[in-house]
Amino acid sequence: MNESETRAEYIDPKLKASGWGEGESKVLREFRVTDGKIQIGGTRGKPEIADYILVYKNHKIGVIEAKAENLSVTEGVAQAKAYAQKLHIDYTYQSF
Repeated sequence: MNESETRAEYIDPKLKASGWGEGESKVLREFRVTDGKIQIGGTRGKPEIADYILVYKNHKIGVIEAKAENLSVTEGVAQAKAYAQKLHIDYTYQSF
């Protein structure tokens, strides 16, 4: 199962079942964390994009990184922590 399938079959249903996306909560998908480093010649490198940002009462409170099923659960932890730091979100780690 690839990353896209992981999102569709595991993460999206759990977010919905937990009430995310209703009331004062939002789920931002494919959220651009950075625009990418400026390179020689004025072009930009690849932007950093988080799979999900959880927002409650207009405050970003969580980052979720999806990975393919064949990868270790911890594969996206460093990536999610880095995004959380850049977005000024306190972070903890939890796997599902």
